[in-house]
Amino acid sequence: MLALEFPPINEILRWRDVVEPIGLNKVAIIAVLASLISIVIFLLAARQDGMKAPKGVRNFAETIVEFIETQIIMPTMGRDGMGWTPFMLSLFAFIYLCNLPGIIPVLYMPATARIAIPMFLALLVWVIFIGVGFKHQGPAYIKNSLFPPGVPGPLYILVAPIEFISTFLVRPFSLTVRLFANLLAGHILLVTFSLLSEELFQGDNAALIPVGILPLFMLMFITAFEVLVGFLQAYIFTILAAVYIGGAAHPEH
Repeated sequence: MLALEFPPINEILRWRDVVEPIGLNKVAIIAVLASLISIVIFLLAARQDGMKAPKGVRNFAETIVEFIETQIIMPTMGRDGMGWTPFMLSLFAFIYLCNLPGIIPVLYMPATARIAIPMFLALLVWVIFIGVGFKHQGPAYIKNSLFPPGVPGPLYILVAPIEFISTFLVRPFSLTVRLFANLLAGHILLVTFSLLSEELFQGDNAALIPVGILPLFMLMFITAFEVLVGFLQAYIFTILAAVYIGGAAHPEH
């Protein structure tokens, strides 16, 4: 009789400290590496001669910048939002590189599957779009947010509380949970099918080895799917950040 032994759920969700005195675990290391890799790529690209045809790392960097400008900033903020390119680029690159380790067998842990990182990024966006709202609209930002034009007066009794909750409370919460939950779910699925395949292939009962092909195929499918999810979640988080900041700067849109 086959006895499968899976690690406790806290072992799947929690990483032990690598450097115990300072509480540095693999999630923190992944986040630091994501930052460093992003910085190195764009520093190397900046060192190349911009007058020549881009190649190598510069071509790669320019492709990402063009993607951010044409697919995120222009549709949400317009040409006036081009000044936000460095921030949106940094946000997208950091999130994507934090998501990517989720498909690496040795790691199988996206840093964004820990709620602290998505929460910090969501709060950062929240502070920025509120700051942008006050910068461009002054104290009227609160009024324009809670009392949108074109709504019949009596309905403001219902609309104002809904707008307050959705704009100032739900936005950071939804940004956090959307990124965290999607990457955590993928992480758990990958670990589950990986362990299941390992147990079936390495078990004492040779008759169960062919059965291990089924979870192995599922593991390959989920891995390919998580490649797409990692990109989409970085894109969705960044484009929503652009929507919120652009809306605070230009309430008429």
